[in-house]
Amino acid sequence: MNKFKLAVFVSGNGSNLQALIDTSKSPDCPFKIELVFSNNPDAYGLLRASQNNIPTLTLDHKYNNDRQEFDSTLSKNLEQSNFDLIILAGFMRILGKEFIKRYENRVINLHPSLLPKYPGLNTHEKVLKNKDKFHGATVHLVDEGLDTGKIIGFSKFKVEKYDNYDSLLAKTHEIEHKLLPKICSLIATKKIILNKNNILINGK
Repeated sequence: MNKFKLAVFVSGNGSNLQALIDTSKSPDCPFKIELVFSNNPDAYGLLRASQNNIPTLTLDHKYNNDRQEFDSTLSKNLEQSNFDLIILAGFMRILGKEFIKRYENRVINLHPSLLPKYPGLNTHEKVLKNKDKFHGATVHLVDEGLDTGKIIGFSKFKVEKYDNYDSLLAKTHEIEHKLLPKICSLIATKKIILNKNNILINGK
């Protein structure tokens, strides 16, 4: 069986990468992780990958003159890998227009809010400040905007009166670790088909 191949981009701890790794170990999992990339050479996610014999690639953005140079160098390095889909899982760098165009409909992102609410950073703080009743996570297709791509799937939970930053962070991680592997499996089995104009679910 030829499994669907993922390239996972991380910048830090990589807990969602670990969720994908754990899921991929199941014999009936339709995907495998082909590569883990990070713009941070100290990212713990790279260690998670190495511990599971997954090839890694590191490109420290601090040593590139600008975003275009970083994206161009990254693209050239990725040419040596064979993958079907790029997963941004805690990847804290915005990819440029040329990169997104090159991998059009092949890049998805996991974002810790119920988009279109709260694109960008500090989502948990915003939920608390605005006293939202619900919070969650969204997987979306990546386009040239900031968290503006077509929504593929989401998961949510009720915000309780006792919730604070730490509890929201923990609850969001809990649902992310289930949501991302599920979405990747549905894409791998073509039950979700990615298209920038429409996300087809179950081929409809």
